[in-house]
Amino acid sequence: MKILDNHVHTHFSIDAKDTMEDVIKRAIDIGVDYLTFTDHLEYNTDHFSLDIPQYISKIAEYKERYKKDIELLTGIEVGYQSHLNKEINDLLNSSQFDFILCSTHTIEKIPVSHKEYFEGFRKEEAYRKYFNSIIQTNKEFSNYDVYGHLDYINRYAIYEDNKILYDDYRDVLDEVLKIIIEKGKGIELNTSGYRYGLNAIHPNIDIVKRYKELGGEIITLGSDSHRAIDVCADFDKSYEMLEYLGFRYISVFKNRKCEFIPIYQSAYHTA
Repeated sequence: MKILDNHVHTHFSIDAKDTMEDVIKRAIDIGVDYLTFTDHLEYNTDHFSLDIPQYISKIAEYKERYKKDIELLTGIEVGYQSHLNKEINDLLNSSQFDFILCSTHTIEKIPVSHKEYFEGFRKEEAYRKYFNSIIQTNKEFSNYDVYGHLDYINRYAIYEDNKILYDDYRDVLDEVLKIIIEKGKGIELNTSGYRYGLNAIHPNIDIVKRYKELGGEIITLGSDSHRAIDVCADFDKSYEMLEYLGFRYISVFKNRKCEFIPIYQSAYHTA
């Protein structure tokens, strides 16, 4: 039985508190086999948020220290912004990663997590702008493996009903999924939606179902944990969704190469 979490944050991310070693110890305690660190690479005002050499050095240190207990993988979560394409690629190409997760956190220099992003827009306009930005990202950026939390926008929306119904955005969501599949990339099941009170996984089941219908196969599981205690949180719900939809494999990345793990070899309950 394999337990893996492909999206975790440590004190190297500004919005996380626990040390990398605390996260590792928690993962070992609950029997995790593969743990992929994906601390944030964001651009804030005039600098990038992550000291990549120090980050990679620390992971290498712990890989050696805990090699008998867990396999640690070096990942990064790229908060892509179009005007920083060259700078982002240069930073990613300067170091060796196992896994690159691409996410849309900021559009036209405005964080989607801020109320300002939604002001002056009806729900459909704000959501379509977000999904179209993902399409544009995929047209100009290929240096990633999996796209993160595709319906992330509903975490922070300010409308009476923030839900995303696939049928309301079928055209643009199909374009999002098709371009990701055509590029040979994957999507993640991100369980943080439960911790944000959404009672759903990112992306929701209808989007994941459509991904499979369109031929998508690469799926990673991520807790998006910003605290050690949340490593692998609510993963039982992810496995239930995958089985219900007929997926047979989950994925882990090593040296930027996708390895498929049969779901029946994965653990359903991690705590």
